[in-house]
Amino acid sequence: MSAFTPASEVVLRHSDEFLTRHVLFAGDLQDDLPAQLATASTRVHTQQYHHWQALSRSLGDRARFSLVATADDVEGCDTLVYYWPKNKPEAQFQLQNLLSLLPVGCDLFVVGENRSGVRSAEGMVEAWATLEKIDSARRCGFYHGQLEQRPTFDERDFRDGYLMDGLTICTLPGVFSRDGLDNGSALLLSTFTPHTKGKVLDVGCGSGVLSAHLRSHSPKVRLWLCDVGAAALSASRGTLAMNEMEGEVFASNVFSDVSGRFDLIISNPPFHEGTQTSLEAAQSLIRGAAKHLNNGGELRIVANAFLPYPQLLDETFGRHEVLAQTGRFKVYRAVMGRGARQG
Repeated sequence: MSAFTPASEVVLRHSDEFLTRHVLFAGDLQDDLPAQLATASTRVHTQQYHHWQALSRSLGDRARFSLVATADDVEGCDTLVYYWPKNKPEAQFQLQNLLSLLPVGCDLFVVGENRSGVRSAEGMVEAWATLEKIDSARRCGFYHGQLEQRPTFDERDFRDGYLMDGLTICTLPGVFSRDGLDNGSALLLSTFTPHTKGKVLDVGCGSGVLSAHLRSHSPKVRLWLCDVGAAALSASRGTLAMNEMEGEVFASNVFSDVSGRFDLIISNPPFHEGTQTSLEAAQSLIRGAAKHLNNGGELRIVANAFLPYPQLLDETFGRHEVLAQTGRFKVYRAVMGRGARQG
């Protein structure tokens, strides 16, 4: 994290406002403004592991990563600065959670890009606070209000799921394809064959649908699932539990917390960070996979057909093949062998 996002640049225009405040930053934190902005005190709560990794270097235990914030996470705070995500149900979950903990009378600032739907903030919190727009710049809106009434919050109210081929798939706000199986994952699933064996790592596991489907017809596989999103990790644990499956689910920014080698690495990697296109995660996945595959092990991913992954796969593994494709998606397979680059 270095350059500030447009949303943070708008907050900086009002930096004097926060000098004497005890501020809690939350939401879609994509830079280190919380560590840089002068305040009386600063805390951070995030559901994104990679955001926590970056901010905890400066803030230590004042930065917290979890699905649900607790009273300890907001202790002493009199101001919330909330960065609006691109997903409205995710914003509802986070704001309702945070505002149920903060004291009545605390100040609430909401900032976000207009194209992400930040205008919805006024209506979303109207039962608890009256927001007014106080600035508009960098194609962002900046809103302020005071908490008039605490909402109630129960995480269970936000849990959902769907059925797929006899499996129960658990979901939460902010989890990719929350309302059903996406077309890319469906194409990737179509390439799985029964009786797969060995250690499998599901990177960016989301709801855990890939791992659950694989395990359903290959009961001898051993599963490891990782993601940066606390909601995804919770959903994956729920999916495994509901289908009576075992697997290790843990937070990792691609391979940051992965150890050991695997026989198969699977992924439907994201190519967005917030509303911005970002290939960083997928590039790290492809380059890093060679260090985490056994000899003869394979990387199998699905991606939008227009994304420039074939060259990177060839540079890393020596060659690749396309297992399936539609007009929009391709499933790529690359095998760890003598031509692979591990450095």
